[in-house]
Amino acid sequence: MAFPHQHSHSRPPFNQAPSMAKSGFIRSKTTSLLSDSFLFIGGILVTILALGTLWSFLNPNPNPNPVHDFSALSSDGDSLSCDSGTQSFNLSHDPPSPTFYDDPTLTYTIDKKITNWDQKRKQWLRHHPSFAAGLENRILLLTGSQPSPCKNPIGDHLLLRFFKNKVDYCRIHGCDVFYNNALLHPKMTTFWAKLPVVKAAMLAHPEAEWIWWVDSDALFTDMEFTLPLGRYKAHNLVVHGWAHLIYEKKSWVSLNAGVFLIRNCQWSMDFMDVWASMGPQTPSYDNWGKIQKSIFKDKVFQESDDQTALVYLLLKERDKWADKIYLEGEYYFEGYWLEIIGSLENITSKYVEMERGVRTLRRRHAEKVGEFYGALREEYLVDAGNGRGSWRRPFITHFTGCQPCSGAHNQEYSEQSCWDGMNKALNFADNQVLRKYGFVHPSLLDSTSVNPLPYDSPA
Repeated sequence: MAFPHQHSHSRPPFNQAPSMAKSGFIRSKTTSLLSDSFLFIGGILVTILALGTLWSFLNPNPNPNPVHDFSALSSDGDSLSCDSGTQSFNLSHDPPSPTFYDDPTLTYTIDKKITNWDQKRKQWLRHHPSFAAGLENRILLLTGSQPSPCKNPIGDHLLLRFFKNKVDYCRIHGCDVFYNNALLHPKMTTFWAKLPVVKAAMLAHPEAEWIWWVDSDALFTDMEFTLPLGRYKAHNLVVHGWAHLIYEKKSWVSLNAGVFLIRNCQWSMDFMDVWASMGPQTPSYDNWGKIQKSIFKDKVFQESDDQTALVYLLLKERDKWADKIYLEGEYYFEGYWLEIIGSLENITSKYVEMERGVRTLRRRHAEKVGEFYGALREEYLVDAGNGRGSWRRPFITHFTGCQPCSGAHNQEYSEQSCWDGMNKALNFADNQVLRKYGFVHPSLLDSTSVNPLPYDSPA
């Protein structure tokens, strides 16, 4: 959570039946009429078959470039229906065999340890084999906000748009999403509220290999990009960060804890127990704040926070945890909004130029096959670069300090710059989605107006 911190079908009527006064006449003619009709129809059919056979000899090769009449398609015959697809997961059966869910001592709360989680999860998966295929790439995205309405008059509207963006991305890429707006531990508020949600989600979703936390004030600005999960196969936690800022500079902003990818495994359960031990639910909370401030000289507030706590564990318990933590700095796993917003128009122009030169990239297609076109585009992004100065779409843009819900933004920048930046980024992302539906926002600063896209745009 980025709590302020950051008919039934009617049958067509039949023709009215003839009156009883005429029924004798009709019966007297029935046999004769039927006989004549069958002879006549049979003759026609024989003639058609003969002509068809003759034509096949005269023209043995079919038209290699047929013109398809799409207007002839109808809902008869082998038509598709809403429920005609196949479901890869068996969602309608839960075997009676006992699993960890039947353990009365199991608790979802952050203050109770989970043990043997890898074995318990494997047992559940053995009882639910339909979830086995694709397990290693299955993601559950988590986000959330505070239980109460936002103080900022437009805060709830902004959070809705940020959440829509995440739903759009997950629909396109096939990941599940859970939005939480309940405090799962009464004392773990603000930036600490995410950890109880992550733990509960791991238990609620043993079918998910990865839990992906994305703060409510972060949004996807490249709707085609997919996480390079193969890169992280030997790791259990992925954050955006830089090793030299952790180990040499000892900076509390050497990484960002607002977006992270964590594997659903025992290592993660253990790590979160230690991570949460510096939180406000513990008696040593105030002391942890002092310790953090004494080590990380650039930290501007005394309070113990989740981000500094993560940096602390990497710095002070490096041998225990660091080998399984991937510091992602090669692309915008999450990017600071101020260094991104000014480049969105130029990025848009570059992508338009690319698509004008490559017809396949501008081809209209179903939203469900978007990943194919995203992979195809990579060939033309080799020279785009990554990160600051790149003209590649930034993957995630994070509006740290703008506080869309509370409105209490960082005084280093104005309320208007935050609002304009969020509006531009949201419309920049929304244009990538709307295009699949045939529309586009003509201006990144105008969320209300859309224009229909002509065929073959932007040729």
